[in-house]
Amino acid sequence: MKLTYEGHACFILESGGHSIIIDPFLKDNPLARIKPEDVKVDAVLVTHGHFDHVGDAVEIAKNNNAPVIAPFELVNYCTEKGATGHPMHIGGAHEFPFGRVKLTIAFHGSTADAGAVGSPCGFLVTMDGKTVYHAGDTALFSDMSLIGPVDCALLPIGDNFTMGVEDAVKAVGLIKPRIAVPMHYNTFDVIKQDPEEFRRGLEGSTTEVRILAPGESTEV
Repeated sequence: MKLTYEGHACFILESGGHSIIIDPFLKDNPLARIKPEDVKVDAVLVTHGHFDHVGDAVEIAKNNNAPVIAPFELVNYCTEKGATGHPMHIGGAHEFPFGRVKLTIAFHGSTADAGAVGSPCGFLVTMDGKTVYHAGDTALFSDMSLIGPVDCALLPIGDNFTMGVEDAVKAVGLIKPRIAVPMHYNTFDVIKQDPEEFRRGLEGSTTEVRILAPGESTEV
């Protein structure tokens, strides 16, 4: 599986001729290297309704005739704006042509310009036998121990709105991923962090920390 970081919490996953994008905050993201019109995907996954995660989901979904996959209320919000969608909810899983998606809990909020749009979530995405956990925006919670082990965990480290570095290190101990990639940091001043601190916190761990620059890819 090829995983490409597009800044903030946005990732593109590619495997077996399929590709998906998660939390496509691009146009207004100062770190993003691509534009919505550059994105070619089979599905658009969105963890919650905040502007820096919904981002350009509707535009990308329309451009690609691809469904928005998200919690039920958030899919309704996107379909009202003209996108197609596949609604899901926490704990549920579904097999898609590109792979399997399961929704996990995330401790955060989920509002858009229309108000509350359901619960936030994380995603477990399995493509060709490899599983990636995108935690979404979340606090540390002990039930992360039930999520892993996974091949790769994408974890927020920005603090203020989500886990900070210290809690993200603890999350790795609960999830036990083979690879951990920090996200949701340095986009705005209030979430400035040094990702090397996250790496240092996991020295001696069996988890490999991979710090990706926007536009950089890695193989899972």
